[in-house]
Amino acid sequence: MLSHSDQFPAVASGLAGTYLDNAATTQIAASVLARMAAFETAGRANVKRGIYPLAIQATQAFEGARAAVARYLGAGDSNEVVFTSGATAAVNLVAHGFGAGLAAGDEIIVGEGEHHANIVPWQMLRDRAGVVLKVLPVDDRGYPRIDALAGLITERTRLIAVTHASNVTGAVTDVAAICDMARAKGVRVLVDGAQMAAHGAVDVTALGCDFYVVTGHKMFGPTGVGVLWARAEVLDAMAPFMGGGEMIRRVTFEETTYAPPPHRFEAGTPPVTQAIGLGAAADMLLATDWPEVRSREWNLLGGLMDVLDARDRVTVIGPGADDRRLPILSFTVAGAHPHDLCELMGARGVALRGGHHCAQPLMDRFGVEATTRASLALYNTPADVDAFSDALDHALTVLS
Repeated sequence: MLSHSDQFPAVASGLAGTYLDNAATTQIAASVLARMAAFETAGRANVKRGIYPLAIQATQAFEGARAAVARYLGAGDSNEVVFTSGATAAVNLVAHGFGAGLAAGDEIIVGEGEHHANIVPWQMLRDRAGVVLKVLPVDDRGYPRIDALAGLITERTRLIAVTHASNVTGAVTDVAAICDMARAKGVRVLVDGAQMAAHGAVDVTALGCDFYVVTGHKMFGPTGVGVLWARAEVLDAMAPFMGGGEMIRRVTFEETTYAPPPHRFEAGTPPVTQAIGLGAAADMLLATDWPEVRSREWNLLGGLMDVLDARDRVTVIGPGADDRRLPILSFTVAGAHPHDLCELMGARGVALRGGHHCAQPLMDRFGVEATTRASLALYNTPADVDAFSDALDHALTVLS
């Protein structure tokens, strides 16, 4: 089976080493770099309002990227796709735009396993608007306890914010079940899809959510760009978060009227080159044989888990190999700090992530301060598992 490594310059050249930090940032694809370079060298102009040929071409490329992302997310209309600087900015956009319509005492339910980017914006909304935050707990494997959701939803619940897949454990949330429960009560659902988007096309229509956020640097694209997808009727009802050029219809000192979505939420010059790169990443991912990739990722994940199961002092945090999950694997080593483990293994060319992974409430739930995390992508190979095993043995010896 092909590893797709030849599509990624840093992987093909060997410069990335044994790269197992994909949950933090994936490597960028050659096709993405090529499209971004083509824009910068032969098509650079500002977008949306220019009427000379180069500007029209730039706008077409920019809107073409929006359409590509819409296809990848299964959106019915590309105007439901708003470009942002990343998933964090997308969540904050909703916290301000949707949050502007909430009143003191309205309730938001947030998952216990969320990345801080899907916790802190809601706390900030609570502090400025008086909304009430409730926590949807996770079970011992890290899955949101959907059985507890019915007891949390009340007539004041306005939004449920959950991750599609944990950046710590890889546990995949049954989003469709949550959305079914929420829709029956008239509650909106925001899904953090930052981890899920690198592992196959998403169908927001089938999921039934109202908001979905992704980020380019976790789906083989550039940094500095992400997307908020939201239902057209939800965007139409939302107030803009930022004001400035490009998001207006008419400005006077007495009054400003706003452009329709998505432009209402894209104040100023957008990250044009990055958005074009994200569109190229979406096109590449749409053309990927995902059943083949998922099978290979699953086999590699099993290999990593076998390595960990065979070592003393090692405890895996989260789901088992046969559970509903992504190839993201967190573990602890008794008597060894994750930073020391990552440093020692990094010296052997194995790139891992150590720390709380911007998910301190989840760390508290599992009773640990930090974990070491290995995360796979479509370019990883069995040789990476072997390198991980050898580097781990060396680190365990040094840290014994």
